Amino acid sequence: MRDVYVRQRLIKTTLEEADEATRHRFVGCVRQAQGIEEVCGLIRSGIGFDLAEFRRHRRVEDAFGYLRGKIEQTGIFVLLIGNLGSHHSNVSPEVFRGFALADEIAPFIVINDQDAKPAWSFTVLHELVHIWLGKTGVSGGEIEQGVERFCNDVASRILLPANELGEFPIRDGDTERLVLDIGEFSRTRKISGAMVAYRLYQAGAISKVKWQTVTQRFRELWLHEKVTARRAGEGTSGPDYFVVRRHRMGNALLDVVRRNLSEGILTPTKAGKVLGVRPHNVTTLLGGA
Repeated sequence: MRDVYVRQRLIKTTLEEADEATRHRFVGCVRQAQGIEEVCGLIRSGIGFDLAEFRRHRRVEDAFGYLRGKIEQTGIFVLLIGNLGSHHSNVSPEVFRGFALADEIAPFIVINDQDAKPAWSFTVLHELVHIWLGKTGVSGGEIEQGVERFCNDVASRILLPANELGEFPIRDGDTERLVLDIGEFSRTRKISGAMVAYRLYQAGAISKVKWQTVTQRFRELWLHEKVTARRAGEGTSGPDYFVVRRHRMGNALLDVVRRNLSEGILTPTKAGKVLGVRPHNVTTLLGGA
């Protein structure tokens, strides 16, 4: 978090020095008292989100990319960071799934990319609600009452409206049957099975114990898939370092750095700090963006 705060302050200062600073009116523009559905509508219209377009993408990564692009167009920087610079320092999603810095000039959202990809869209919307509420916060661990619960409810309803949840078939059977049904239901909607299980629990369709059991089962399946994918990739070169880094930083951040580096407002050292690379790698990173 200290690392991200430093990056955010550098970007904010850069925008101010470049006369590009704009106070975003959406930061802190809503209150919990307005209710879940009203806030859902304000956020959908505020970022121009189209649920049908989101679901038309073939892969969950592409659906997230569409949502991320909509959020970044508003002036929010969305970063994917799940370690301190190498895989040796990976941070578990159980520690944090994401966090938001609700700054009026340079609002930041950070997603833990060590989490399952189907969960990214929910997390980025959860953090977006934090910004709309004007409340900086870290999300992860147990679901709490208050702000965290409200952010969960808004984010999940944007991705899965209440009328669609009613279409889910609750059939008699064991946990594995329920996991399979939820998995199929969530895949077509480009969302995580854990989020669907949470909504079913909130609606009273399944018990708290069943929700927790199903959520744990989805985590076990994800961990198994992660190990399998890692083993399958052993011995291969993997994706290009700079391609991965560009994806993690996002187009909004790359554009600001590129523009202000060329104008001399940002030095290579500060640009490297913002982008998480050494100063001599900044030009290479930006050149292919």
